[in-house]
Amino acid sequence: MPKLRIAHLAGGNATIQNTPPLVTSNKARRKHNLPLIEGTEEGRARYDVLRPQRLAAPVTVYVEQFSAHPLEADAAELYCAPDGYVDVDGKFHKERRSPADRPVYEIELRPEDGVYPMPYMARQADGRPWEEECTDPFAPDSKARQGFFPDGSRSFEEIDRLCIGANGLGNLILSKADIDFHRIIPPAGYRKGLPAASRTDVGEGDIPPEVRGRDFFPYKPRHLNAAPPMRALASIVNKVQKIVSSDKYDGAIWTQGSPRIEETSYWLNLLIDTTIPICANAAQRPHGQISNDGPQNLVDSVDYIASKVWADPQGRNLAGFVLVQDQQIYASRDVTKIAARPGGYISTSGQSGVLGTFGHDGPVLHYAPMSRHTHCSEVRVTVLPSEVAGVRMTERGIATVPVAIKNAGGDLLETAIPEVAIVKNGNYIADDLDPDVAREVDLIALIEHRLRHAPLAGFVIEGLAPYGSIPSVARNKLMLRAAYSGMPVVCVGRGNPQEAVPEGGPFVAGSNLTSTKARLLLMACLMRFGSMPVAHEPDNPTADEKAATAHKVKEYQAVFHTH
Repeated sequence: MPKLRIAHLAGGNATIQNTPPLVTSNKARRKHNLPLIEGTEEGRARYDVLRPQRLAAPVTVYVEQFSAHPLEADAAELYCAPDGYVDVDGKFHKERRSPADRPVYEIELRPEDGVYPMPYMARQADGRPWEEECTDPFAPDSKARQGFFPDGSRSFEEIDRLCIGANGLGNLILSKADIDFHRIIPPAGYRKGLPAASRTDVGEGDIPPEVRGRDFFPYKPRHLNAAPPMRALASIVNKVQKIVSSDKYDGAIWTQGSPRIEETSYWLNLLIDTTIPICANAAQRPHGQISNDGPQNLVDSVDYIASKVWADPQGRNLAGFVLVQDQQIYASRDVTKIAARPGGYISTSGQSGVLGTFGHDGPVLHYAPMSRHTHCSEVRVTVLPSEVAGVRMTERGIATVPVAIKNAGGDLLETAIPEVAIVKNGNYIADDLDPDVAREVDLIALIEHRLRHAPLAGFVIEGLAPYGSIPSVARNKLMLRAAYSGMPVVCVGRGNPQEAVPEGGPFVAGSNLTSTKARLLLMACLMRFGSMPVAHEPDNPTADEKAATAHKVKEYQAVFHTH
C-alpha cells in the first residue's frame, strides 16, 4: 500500500505534546559536586532517569550478551556467537582470553540514528541543578523553560524511535504515513523567534518572537497557565480549513488538552468542510511519563485513517470528526471528559456515541452518526453568509445592525464569533417562586452588556434534568426578555442528558446536547442565521412579534435536531 500523507494539527494545552520536567541527573550532580536528588542515597534509588537526546558524534559501545531479557541465556544454544569479549579492564577483544571476559555485542551509535535515552546533564546558568521547569518556584516567564513541544514533530519522532509495537518492531507511524506538522494554536512557542530554515512544521517564513497566551498556550508551569481566547475559534477554523482543502492529505490529526478537546473537536465537526477523516487525540499523562497514553492514541489515529472504516461507498467520511482515545472511537458530538485518567471519557448520549473500537486486527466502526457533520453540516464555514443581522442597544432602543461573518477571501472573522453564555440552574434556588426579576442582578447585567457590546449573542440554559426546565420564575422571565431582545435561548438538561428536550415557546430545544456542546452549536447558528427578531417591548411582545420569533426559532431548531 502507498504511504498515507497526514496533517498533524497542534492545539493548545496539549498533555500529549508535554513532557515531565527535565531534572538534572545524579550523574551530572556527582560530576559537579551538587546535592543528589532527594531520596536517592545509596540503596534507595539506583537509577538515573534517561531522557531522549541526540549524540554529537559517533561512539562505540559494548553491550553485554543476553542482557535484553532475563531468560535469553536460557536459550543460549539458539544464539550465534557474540562480536567479542570485554576483559576486566574494559578492553575489547575479538577472542576470549580469560574466563572472566564478558561476551558482548559491538554497536556503533551515530547521531543520524535518532535520539537515545541518556542521563540529563544540563544545569542552570549559575551552576545549580534543574529541579523543575522554572529556575525557582513561581519564577516569572523569563525564568521558565517550556515542557511542551512547539509542534508534533518531536513526539512523533520519539514514538517511531523508542516505542515498541506488539510485534517487537518500531516505526509505528512512519512505516504507514508521512506526517506534515502544522502549528494551529500550539502549546509551546519560540520566544526568541525562529528562522525559516530551522522550522519543523510546514509553514513559510521566519517565526517572529512569540508570546505566551497570545501565540502559544501551555498550562504549566501552573502559575503561567494560558488558555486560548474565544476569538481563536475563528483562527482554528481558517487554518484547518485551508489545510484540509489543499488536496495534499489523506487525513488529519488534531491534538489538544484533554479537558478542551471535546469542545474544539465538535466545533470543527460543525464548521470544517471536508470529506477526509479527522481524528482528535489527547493524553492524560505527559509524553515520556510512566504509562503515558498519548503514543498509542496517535498510532491508533493513523491506523484509523489508514483502515478506511470511516469511508462511505464514494470514499467520503461518514463518521465526521472523531475522538480516538483509549482504543475507542467517539463521535465528537457526544464525547465528554469526566475524569483525569486514561479511560476518563464517556459518551453523553449513551453507547451510541461510541462509534467503534480497536482490537487486535485494527479499528472497527460499529455505528455511523446520523447527525450532520463536516462536508454535510448546515453550518460549515463554506456555507456561512458573508453578513448576518445582529442587534445592538441604541438611544432609541434595540436596533438591527449588520455583522460581518467572513472576509472577501472566505475566512471567518474573529469579530464574528458570537458571545454565548451558559446559565446553570439547580433545585432549591432561593426565592425561586418570586417573580421579581430585580433579584437576578447577574443575568440583568449580562443581558444589558451583550446588547451594548455583542451584536451576536445568546444563552444556553442548563435547566433541570432531563428536560431543561427553569425552576425560577424570575430567571424564566429574563430569558424571555433575552429571546425577544434578539438573543436566541437554548434549553438543555442538566449534566449529561440522554433524553431530548421538548420543544415549545420562544426557546430552542437543545436536543440531548450538553450545555457546552449546545453553546458551540448556538454560536455556529448565530453566524448562519443571525439574531432573533426584536420586539418593541421585549417584556411584553405582541402576538405578531411572538409569531416572528417562533418562525425564526424553527430555523435554529432544524439544525439542533440534526447536528
